Amino acid sequence: MSLPFNVAAHLDARLRAAADRLGLAGRGFDPEVRVADPAHGDYQANGALAFAKREKQNPRALAQQIVDQAAELSADFDLTLAGPGFINFRAKPASLLTWLSTHDSEEQLRAGASASHAGQTWVVDYSSPNTAKQMHVGHLRSAVIGEAICRLLAFTGAKVIRDNHLGDWGTQFGKLIYGYKRWVDDEALMTDPIEELERLYKLGHAATPDGSPELEEAKRELVKLQTGDAQNVALWKKFSDVSLAAFQQIYDRLGIVFDHNLGESFYNDKVERIYRELGETKLAETSEGALVVFHPEHPRFAKQPFLIRKADGASNYASTDLATALYRTEHFTADGIVVVTDFRQGDHFEQLFLTVKKWFAAKSYRLPELHHVTFGAVTGEDGKALKTRDGGVIKLKALLDEAEDRAFAIVTEKNPDLSEDERREIARAVGIGAVQYADLAQNRSSNYVFSWDKMLALEGNTAPYLLYAVARVRSIFRKAELDPAQPPVAGATAPETAQELALARKLVQFADAVKLATDQLRPHFLCLYLFELAGAYSAFYAADKVIVDDPAVRARRLLLCHRTLITLETGLHLLGLRTLERM
Repeated sequence: MSLPFNVAAHLDARLRAAADRLGLAGRGFDPEVRVADPAHGDYQANGALAFAKREKQNPRALAQQIVDQAAELSADFDLTLAGPGFINFRAKPASLLTWLSTHDSEEQLRAGASASHAGQTWVVDYSSPNTAKQMHVGHLRSAVIGEAICRLLAFTGAKVIRDNHLGDWGTQFGKLIYGYKRWVDDEALMTDPIEELERLYKLGHAATPDGSPELEEAKRELVKLQTGDAQNVALWKKFSDVSLAAFQQIYDRLGIVFDHNLGESFYNDKVERIYRELGETKLAETSEGALVVFHPEHPRFAKQPFLIRKADGASNYASTDLATALYRTEHFTADGIVVVTDFRQGDHFEQLFLTVKKWFAAKSYRLPELHHVTFGAVTGEDGKALKTRDGGVIKLKALLDEAEDRAFAIVTEKNPDLSEDERREIARAVGIGAVQYADLAQNRSSNYVFSWDKMLALEGNTAPYLLYAVARVRSIFRKAELDPAQPPVAGATAPETAQELALARKLVQFADAVKLATDQLRPHFLCLYLFELAGAYSAFYAADKVIVDDPAVRARRLLLCHRTLITLETGLHLLGLRTLERM
């Protein structure tokens, strides 16, 4: 036998088959396979304890029966029982060698992982800035987390549709058009269009206070836009085009390419169907002139209506978000929809998804999986919202510029002999990667403290540490004048030393990290794995010389180096980072 890509899934299937032979499958037996403490093995199955307790059986005796029925696993694993009924599995060195020999490229790793979501279509909605406004630090997490989730889903077999749900419609455009027609600076619009549009909006807003004739004029500009006035529609399109061009400059630096930029405006003509169908299914009712949906069974929303049409007949976020959910289901035939926003929108999306589920059930529409992926705030080291020194919002472009500048200073200090072009290239990958990774390495539900010193450190769970680990592996092949794309690993023997074995076992667990990060839509699980893998490689590198005279030993250590390289690079690419050949 040989180990498949996902060893935990393999063990789960074999243990379920063993339980079935014992007559347990129909009684809810779950093997509960998980990565074990290395002191006990590679994997552990805990399911016998819970099942035996429920069935009033002896858990250790039951575990032994299961082991006896799964005797074929002994070809690849040493099986032991521990405590009241834990089943421990330690892969045999020969099996580790077979796994490492098979999974020899990023393509092979992807092929192994692709069964999870094969044949599925997932729409991921992330970033979603407002047009005519600059992206700021608050937009960072949605873009970085959303892109990592897209890559994880695609790696595990899904067709992924990236949708940038832009804020490109609404009352602010009346004030912007009002300001544009009076104070536009054409030269500024050419050189820094978003900055100029923000200036015009601020002027328009200041010039149109409540109750003023100027505000009525701005409202008339909005009505003209909404009713298709050619001049105002052309201006609105211009605002959208220059905004998208500016956003793409940021996305290029983060390695993001959207398939669609379907903003709120796209759904403007699709909301009437929403009102009609929610009315027909008796889900919506009129309350004080507005159309609302109640969820009386929900403890928090029983008296908090979900407003889907305002009393004046205008649509709102709920209207367009409902239309968006329907469009993604019908047009993209989505099996799953992921929306990535900060935690403050939690109530809105919980009510939205409740409404969608009831509405789709009433109309017999196919319901995709619905996930609202939330994240905490980015704070300064004082625990408060990250701001500029004068208290303003930090622009995302300025943040990325500073990341590259700081990385360039560090690279120049450590490698002054490199050409400036090389130092700039390294600084781009390290600086941007440091910002991305510092975000992704945190549990997304938590706030995280933004610290330049920590994120650019060469020690700890940081991008520079992992990028350096990649560069260090590559340096072994370079110094030995070997091609890392075609490592001379023929004749490699099974790992023997403690460090070789620990590294091999950690490499095999890549599948578990990818599955956990993808299933829970939490990239930090993959970050933690990569950090641990780099640590295992460092211990191996310190203990076991790679380029030795014995051809079999040299081959197996080069094999371990190469598989570490492809696994680190594959994992970092899944997180959206670019890797380097040298640092």
